[in-house]
Amino acid sequence: MSETFDSIVIGAGQAGPAMAARLAATGERVALIERDQMGGTCVNTGCTPTKTLVASAHAAWLAREGARYGVLTGPVSVDAARVRARKDAVVLAARGNVTRWMENTAGITVIRGHARFTGPHTVAIDDRQLTAARIFVNVGARATVPPVPGIDTIPYLTNADVMDLDVVPDHLIILGGSYISLEFAQIFRRFGAEVTILEAAPKFLGREDADIAAQIHEILTGEGIRIEVGITDLSFAPADHGITARFRTAAGDDVALTGSHLLVATGRLPNTDDLGLEAAGLSADPRGAIPVNDTCRSAQPHIWVLGEANGRGAFTHTAYNDFEIVAGNLLDGEDRKISDRKPVYALFIDPPLGRIGMSEAEASAAGHRVLVGTRAMARVSRAVEVGETRGMMKVVFDAETRQLLGAAIIGFHGDEAVQFLLPALYQRLTDHDIRSMTGIHPTVTELLPYAIADAKEV
Repeated sequence: MSETFDSIVIGAGQAGPAMAARLAATGERVALIERDQMGGTCVNTGCTPTKTLVASAHAAWLAREGARYGVLTGPVSVDAARVRARKDAVVLAARGNVTRWMENTAGITVIRGHARFTGPHTVAIDDRQLTAARIFVNVGARATVPPVPGIDTIPYLTNADVMDLDVVPDHLIILGGSYISLEFAQIFRRFGAEVTILEAAPKFLGREDADIAAQIHEILTGEGIRIEVGITDLSFAPADHGITARFRTAAGDDVALTGSHLLVATGRLPNTDDLGLEAAGLSADPRGAIPVNDTCRSAQPHIWVLGEANGRGAFTHTAYNDFEIVAGNLLDGEDRKISDRKPVYALFIDPPLGRIGMSEAEASAAGHRVLVGTRAMARVSRAVEVGETRGMMKVVFDAETRQLLGAAIIGFHGDEAVQFLLPALYQRLTDHDIRSMTGIHPTVTELLPYAIADAKEV
């Protein structure tokens, strides 16, 4: 016998609980299904735990740098078990908040288990059958492991389990030069590990402009992280007390590198392969994503797909914005679209990168004549005062309309400071509009108008 609900929400990541709560607030009976942990990737294996590790790593780095500030600390060591315990406590608190919210919200029935479609309007969880007029899919993604020769013969870690280490690796080899890998590289280097990054792509951080990527490369290698890009002929094999990676460098040298641990950080795959999509009249694209239109609707108009599973965004904030789009259109009479969303993201190394809108390369490729302004963080008073002058800020404008196209700040509080320009991006403000603003001294954002004033056509 089937249980009937007004709506079914599959997955309790960033979009799912918010969607369930909004629907329940209208008087709907909502089933929220989660097969693992409430809160999804962000709370359990993504933003929340990684940023606690970034904070611990920063504390270790700052303690070692204390002499620069006239603070003498003596030898610095890291207790990996205590670092993990702090991380676990923060995660448990965040997960508990989501769980209590869902379990105590009137109109929501929380069901634990793996959901599979058995029809366009029906879902099975073990021996339970649920039916609803509307279904919302928020199943997230997981780490992928590429078919590198020998990788099946060795133990390896992914972003989900590397944070459960109770020891600092002697030598952490990281496969992949992604944003995730760079965060972990700096974390474990600051904990005291030797770290090597192996990346097959010919360029380091090819998504970023060359000058921004060079700043990030300099920060990481300056802390002792080895970065090999353009590698070929990679293979792995067991070694005494660890693993051995064999590869050919971009310069053509054959290298055998032995490490104590291997972290695989080569991408993510949407969790759509075991949802029974065919029964719902749906299919995934070659990347594993369920295609949606500009309002997150799938080919079945009563099924919406939010977050990583729709392939239209890979961040917590884009997943939550998917919820805002769907809820706004469905419940508030709005006309919101994914295409209205501006690209915004951060790389949470220390100091961090914050990016909004287009890069210089993207703007040029889109046909814009561009104005580009830059400012070294060494010329920012606040950065000098706190002793963190690594990095730069960069702004990109259209040379004809003078409207802002994008910006990047790699440096002290760059992830926060760059968002000063978000309203300008959405409101299509010109360089003159932004330069007329007066910021607080001494801050990072007060220097953005000066970088803008120096913008020149390239």
